[in-house]
Amino acid sequence: MSQSETPEVPSQPSKAPGLLRSSGVVGIMTMLSRVLGLVRDMVIARYFGAGASADAFFVAFKIPNFLRRLFAEGAFSQAFVPVLSVYREKGDVSEVRGLVNAVAGSLGLVLLGVTLVAMVGSPVLTALFAPGFTDDPVKFGLASDMLRITFPYLLLISLTAFAGSILNSYDRFAVPAFTPVILNLSMIGAAIFMTPLMAQPVMALAWGVVIAGALQLFFQLPFLMRLGLMPRPRVDYRHEGVKRILKLMAPALFGVSVSQINLLLDTVLASFLQTGSVSWLYYSDRLSELPLGVIGIAIGTVILPNLSRKHAAQSRDDFAATVDWAVRAVLLIGLPAAVALVMLAEPLIATLFHYGEVTDRDVAMSAQSLRAYSLGLLAFMLIKVLAPGFFAREDTVTPVKIGIFAMVANMVLNLALIVPLAHAGLALATSISAWLNALLLWRGLSKQGAWKSQPGAIRFLLQLLVANLVLAGVILLLNEPVSAWMAAGAMDRAADMAMLVVAGAGAYFLALVLAGVRIRHFVRR
Repeated sequence: MSQSETPEVPSQPSKAPGLLRSSGVVGIMTMLSRVLGLVRDMVIARYFGAGASADAFFVAFKIPNFLRRLFAEGAFSQAFVPVLSVYREKGDVSEVRGLVNAVAGSLGLVLLGVTLVAMVGSPVLTALFAPGFTDDPVKFGLASDMLRITFPYLLLISLTAFAGSILNSYDRFAVPAFTPVILNLSMIGAAIFMTPLMAQPVMALAWGVVIAGALQLFFQLPFLMRLGLMPRPRVDYRHEGVKRILKLMAPALFGVSVSQINLLLDTVLASFLQTGSVSWLYYSDRLSELPLGVIGIAIGTVILPNLSRKHAAQSRDDFAATVDWAVRAVLLIGLPAAVALVMLAEPLIATLFHYGEVTDRDVAMSAQSLRAYSLGLLAFMLIKVLAPGFFAREDTVTPVKIGIFAMVANMVLNLALIVPLAHAGLALATSISAWLNALLLWRGLSKQGAWKSQPGAIRFLLQLLVANLVLAGVILLLNEPVSAWMAAGAMDRAADMAMLVVAGAGAYFLALVLAGVRIRHFVRR
């Protein structure tokens, strides 16, 4: 069946799913992906530990992954979804398809060119992103060789993000949220089954990354076909929608992805520190990203198309109320997650990664940076739900100014904290700058009238305070000394951690209920 023969996609669904339900769907899928991501990291830690080969791979993987978050899931999706929402409001499906085709061709051509140049110049990129590796020819050469293999992942995953943005715009959130599971399964399989076949075992991980990129893209295509929006790529930079997206993308690069730039700066500076620093930051960042992805990114993903439609319909009060709903939802889950990560840093690292090549010292060092990242976890989440408040209104100037300020602050803090705190100082600098970013975004939305505190805000904050004090008390009561966690076997660690999680979460939510918080307070359509 040709695309012209497919049923026309309705410009608006007959009944939009509730924000809580949609966020729950994305959160569950993201949780599955992040749990498998932790399994993936456990496998990598078991095979490669925190040595030179692991450092080299994490750099080779982080470069295309960073650019993916910066351009594809960052600036591009934040610019594309509002423009697509406007085209949907017109009710002309042929114009929507024309936009999709033009964006697919124009984006694909740019990505192909960037990928080819990067593969040829992989040593230059490695020196740029990990200059400290140049003092170790073996590690530098290994990272450059793996980057040549992993960089096509940027092309494949960016097209995957493009497809996912279309699906999200039509409230098909589950498929894009599930797609990252494929990456984790691919890398786990590569580590287990391909490592013995490689002359340089860590190369298996690089091949696992690029295989995953292809599988993720092809997984989403049937769902685009079902929508009648399977792209027929056409290079057209004069298309009105493409020009609007490009105009919004340029400043959005800073506005939505400052936290990613800050994390990359951590990697650059960590490459000058002792061997293992890059890996310690990676493992701790992965743990802090679990609640960030399940809550912050899930809610941000859901509210962007919702806010874009409200802005197109000029529903200012509903727009402001939706932003407030997102902030409260982040506080509800993000605050206890940060408390738990700070208090259980060593037990979590030991439970997940203290196997094979990972030493006691690796656990202690990773825990230091995990605590530092955890202090900024709530800010990272707030950025994910506050930034869409600007991008849905096609305001990219304000987040740019805020992003530049936060990034400069991060650079200064990096230099100030790296000497006394080493790799943990880099993580702490990132957290502090994230708070600057989040607070300035919040102030900007408030001044513009795009966010208004809804009734009951003070009472809600007091309810959260009581519930988090209960959570902290339960952890203090049930937690064992760090030495006991390090000496315990894998099954004992897992059982004790499960007990702590269930007891802590149960006490927290029970305290919320007793304080008067109900699920119906968060149901919003």
